Amino acid sequence: MHLLLTDRLTCPRCGPTFGLILLTDQMVDRRVRRGTLGCPNCRDAFSVDGGFVDLRAPPRGPLGAGLAGIDPPDGDPDADDEDEHNAERLVALLGIPRGPGTVVTVGRPARFAGAIERAVEDLQVVAVDPDVRGWPDRGSVTRMVAAPGLPFFSGTLRGAIVDGRAGRATIFEGARVVAPMSRVIVTGASDLAEEVLEEAGLSILASESGTVVATRR
Repeated sequence: MHLLLTDRLTCPRCGPTFGLILLTDQMVDRRVRRGTLGCPNCRDAFSVDGGFVDLRAPPRGPLGAGLAGIDPPDGDPDADDEDEHNAERLVALLGIPRGPGTVVTVGRPARFAGAIERAVEDLQVVAVDPDVRGWPDRGSVTRMVAAPGLPFFSGTLRGAIVDGRAGRATIFEGARVVAPMSRVIVTGASDLAEEVLEEAGLSILASESGTVVATRR
């Protein structure tokens, strides 16, 4: 987990108005390798192990398979040329020429996190999916699992890329966390995606071939 991300994180148990406090056990080059994120409100603690952040509210059971489609330990989000091409398309749709800032990728789009981070200078990218647990810990990509919702303050991220298969609540959460003038991209989108984004106060910019792009004016 990149150290700069700490100020944006919130407690998954108490909700998006309650920030977390980091206690670091091991840090290398501004990356937290091992530590604990604690909530001063509910006193719950969330682990950082090998750079992987577990921000699930209790009860926390074993992690199952995710949507990203890369199984640890052999999966590598940087290895596929087709993924690189898809990542370039997503970067163009995000409309972010350079950082600083944070973008969250949820579900299958999490597999593009490494390529997005390399394509945009000074951008922090968060990959949220159980499958990212076995990825290498490097660059400005933070690997995470979270439930319920996305553990970020509202209106603070420069972009969100969400898997439409993750459901209505996850799409709404993607809309909640983006800042004004920032964009949400829903991949694998059904007709439901546009409805949810508009209910969340976003304007639809484009909808084609299962991909919807919306912005918060």
